[in-house]
Amino acid sequence: MPDPGRNHGCQNKYIPYRYTSRACSCRSFTDAKRHGKQSIALFISVILLTIAVIAQAQGPRGGAPSYDPKTETKISGTVADVQQFSRGGWRTGTHITLKTDSETLDVHVGPSQYVSSKQFSFAKGDQIEVLGSKVKIAEADVLIAREITKAGKTLTLRNAQGIPLWSGGRRAN
Repeated sequence: MPDPGRNHGCQNKYIPYRYTSRACSCRSFTDAKRHGKQSIALFISVILLTIAVIAQAQGPRGGAPSYDPKTETKISGTVADVQQFSRGGWRTGTHITLKTDSETLDVHVGPSQYVSSKQFSFAKGDQIEVLGSKVKIAEADVLIAREITKAGKTLTLRNAQGIPLWSGGRRAN
């Protein structure tokens, strides 16, 4: 490393080395400062771009599963368990563990308050039919319910595009 007080290779022999980079081709002290500002701006841009890419990869609401009409399927089975989650995040609301002839699925129903406002409830042993979007979350198959039919009565949770009816037409899971 050259002596900080000596010329560092720039055409202007009066710019100390400490104000420039080794590959500097600046002609004045002002140019050296500008190089530093450009480097900081580039670094901040890279950080912001990285954050945007990560946020996009997580999807809406920090990893919440999205309803995909292309993966819509109808599954019948027996309710093995009913859980109410209220701690926030994508697991908030009513979830059903549905046992079919071939698999056991976690069914994301929707906000518990919305389900009860429609005079609908679920209990272990209920026979139900679920129309929903089958997606993968953490390597497990999950069914995001659009309609659930129990004893001839249907609870509609989402429209055909998968937009929740409790959200007032806004995309929310």
